Amino acid sequence: MFYEDLAPTHIIPAYPLTWICGDLHLENFGSYKGDNRLVYFDLNDFDEACLAPATWEVTRMVTSICTALNTMGASRDEAAHVAGLYVKAYAQALGKGRSRYIEPQTAQGIVQAFLTKVADRKQKELVSERTVKQMGQLVLRIDNKKLFLIEQALKTRLCDHINNWLQQQFNGHRQYRVIDAGFRIAGTGSIGVKRYIFLVERLDVEGKYLLIDMKQAMPSVVEPNINIQQPAWQSEAERVVAVQERMQNISPALLAATVFENESYVIKEMQPTADKIDFSTLKNRYTDIKAVVEDMALLTASAQLRSSGRQGAAIADELIAFGRDGSWMQSIITYAGDYAHQVKKDYQEYFSAYNIGYFTDSNQTVI
Repeated sequence: MFYEDLAPTHIIPAYPLTWICGDLHLENFGSYKGDNRLVYFDLNDFDEACLAPATWEVTRMVTSICTALNTMGASRDEAAHVAGLYVKAYAQALGKGRSRYIEPQTAQGIVQAFLTKVADRKQKELVSERTVKQMGQLVLRIDNKKLFLIEQALKTRLCDHINNWLQQQFNGHRQYRVIDAGFRIAGTGSIGVKRYIFLVERLDVEGKYLLIDMKQAMPSVVEPNINIQQPAWQSEAERVVAVQERMQNISPALLAATVFENESYVIKEMQPTADKIDFSTLKNRYTDIKAVVEDMALLTASAQLRSSGRQGAAIADELIAFGRDGSWMQSIITYAGDYAHQVKKDYQEYFSAYNIGYFTDSNQTVI
């Protein structure tokens, strides 16, 4: 809905073209362990990734800031002030033309505390939380809330697929084997897509396990709203992985695309943490909010600079000039402030419909 409403307007300049994650908002920044096993704080959701105007990505993020602050009780002027901090920091970082990254050693304030805490969490703790022992064998803990059983025939095919994929990843060496699998529910926008979790045993080290997430990749919701030629990806998962690898400084461990029974999936190692900052805990803590927002602006600009010049994206010089121009900033802040109220109105309409039973089974035929 956001992009359907944004596309027809002429308030926001539709340039320069960059790679965008497509769903940039406050909770789509988070921490993760990279394939080098170090912890990073960065953009971390690329399901809607595509080639699009940089201003669209920024406008979506600023709308998120205004919506969050409005929900936390801030006035429109206060929300506009914080939004301005984000836009200004983004423009400054872009204008310098140098991509940066955030890790525990370079982070400050609440992000530093968050990353330090995450770095101390171990894979063993994650496995322990999500598994139980049955007849001497470690298996996934099925709670029928976020993790469900899979029909046995499908489970066998899924495990065989991941075992083959693991062998390919490690050049034919059997370092890992799948010992259990389940159907996983996680996230909000991901509800309704196929998503599986695999418990994997390391064969060369006794008692070592890891969890692998395999999520179905769907078409980007941004693309239908833009008239921009996209690369001819082999699959939706290849699009997600390719853009993520070029925008992030370091990608999560085992990030890859795969095709299972003619459907594409993104694979990655599950992280031992709930990896998003809870902004509701920052209410009235504007110094912390300011610091986090400026970090997010730095990361947004860095991701665009890092992926510049790739398959139709503007080169770094164009991004630098755009950042130094600054004439576009106020139009984004104004639009986002207005649209934050539209978001609240849309939510209230949805919630009212939900309360009167519009989304119950008996009404599904009219949805």
